[in-house]
Amino acid sequence: MKALRFHAKRDLRLEEIAPPASPGPGEVVVAVSACGICGSDLHEYLDGPIFVAVEPHPLTGASAPLVLGHEFSGRLSAVGGAVGRFAKGDRVAILPHLNKAGDYFVRRGLGHISDTTALVGLSSAYGGMGEYAIVPQDNVVRLPDGVTDEQGALFEPMAVALNAVDRGGVFAGSSVLVTGAGPIGVLAAMAAKAAGASRVFVSEANPARRARLASLQLGYEIVDPTQPDFASAVAGMTEEGLGVDVAIECAGHERALADCIRLARRGGTVVQVGIFVDAPRVDMRLLVSKAVTLTTSWGFPITIGPRVVQMIASGQLQPEKIVTGRVRLSDAIAKGFDELARPDHDHLKVLIALRD
Repeated sequence: MKALRFHAKRDLRLEEIAPPASPGPGEVVVAVSACGICGSDLHEYLDGPIFVAVEPHPLTGASAPLVLGHEFSGRLSAVGGAVGRFAKGDRVAILPHLNKAGDYFVRRGLGHISDTTALVGLSSAYGGMGEYAIVPQDNVVRLPDGVTDEQGALFEPMAVALNAVDRGGVFAGSSVLVTGAGPIGVLAAMAAKAAGASRVFVSEANPARRARLASLQLGYEIVDPTQPDFASAVAGMTEEGLGVDVAIECAGHERALADCIRLARRGGTVVQVGIFVDAPRVDMRLLVSKAVTLTTSWGFPITIGPRVVQMIASGQLQPEKIVTGRVRLSDAIAKGFDELARPDHDHLKVLIALRD
């Protein structure tokens, strides 16, 4: 089968490799339909290995070279023994966290934060940038007829965004600031709207990204954090000018985190989602004096799957709106990864189509 494998920094190769073996008990083989290029995939390409296993992973035994891709959907081409909830031909999306049975956090439904957890497409042999992948049955969620393959491929980042909104305690009537109009930021704003937020502000310094987001007409207040009146303008649109109830930081940028702390109302919540390259400075005096809760969000619990799918099926979430590029597997390096590596690009999400 054809697959895009990570070997080393700036070394992705489209290769012909052996497909997965027949599935064992509790396993399924997925014929991949579409796979998203995640920001973490891009970082691996530009600066990796970061999360890619360079030594055999204790849970999977996999190490580079391995097939990238953890945002994907497809159709089950084979099921192993003891698979009772799925059948060959089912359309599915992937839950990429591979949990170790009996682990302390897995037993508590928190396998995504365990250091024993592996990730499909980063620490397993077969990811979504290959024609076939093999995963445990617990790592797929069935897609109803009303959910497309492209929507299924966006299930994973949508789940990440929804978990961030959950962590922030967004509810009907909340005001929300999201910093960073990348895929997770835009989907977090979408999830906040679905949770009932009355007003959602999206802060983005890149003018091309702001223009792209404005063209989607999603009903967000799009603001430029580089403007001198940025903070007063946002605060002025909140209840009594006190600031937002919840601020969700999706840029992984020190100034963006400072904006979140400054613009969260007293007693509000800041959720850190973006990953920092360097350790940020944090104004703890302001954070404490405002009694702001600072929390974080990493991935999502594996139990969130059916909820996300049903929200997409109902139309509450429309992750397909962030797709700004589609490429074939043969073009994924030049027209996908290299395009996204350009500092002036305005893409939100590029999908790789593995089947017509």
